[in-house]
Amino acid sequence: MELFYAKGTVAQAALIALHEADIPFTATRMDFSQNAQRTPDFLARNPKGRVPTLITDHGVLTETPAMLPYIAGLNPAANLLPTDPYQLAKMNELTSYLASTAHVNHAHRMRGARWADEQSSFEDMQRKVPQNMRDTYNYLETEVFRGPWAMGEQYTVADAYLFTVGCWLEGDSVDINEFPAIAAHAAAMRKRPAVIAALAY
Repeated sequence: MELFYAKGTVAQAALIALHEADIPFTATRMDFSQNAQRTPDFLARNPKGRVPTLITDHGVLTETPAMLPYIAGLNPAANLLPTDPYQLAKMNELTSYLASTAHVNHAHRMRGARWADEQSSFEDMQRKVPQNMRDTYNYLETEVFRGPWAMGEQYTVADAYLFTVGCWLEGDSVDINEFPAIAAHAAAMRKRPAVIAALAY
């Protein structure tokens, strides 16, 4: 398998998951400053022009909520997915929220052109980012996070995703320590060998 990634992006979650599952893969770093994600060669793989992009034996995967359970499923012995159908649905609920709400709230800081054309609109979106991310993480802390891991006692690929999005909080002018349980989770994540390996890319 080959994972196309860029530093500081959500692709970090897939890197962590691949290491947790002990799946052999090649990591190809994309240089966004050179618009590597817009080259014809890359767009032929992923017309969205985004990372992560995972090349598998079966085809291409491009969305983190789809990619993480696929990676986990390749090595069931790693025990990275809930086996109970309801708990699996709750994990998917969390990863969907991270994709549809947390990531979008964060992206308004530097990707305003996806939603508007006027500079004043970009500035307005940017001003709103800290509050939106604070509200997002307050919800995660009080309504979703179970501890010690995202889903409770079992570590899952959702932990890789939650940790990755949490890494953006400082840049969004939010102190992760406002959310003690999630801050403790982030500290525990940073001690895991898979996370240490992923952060080294």
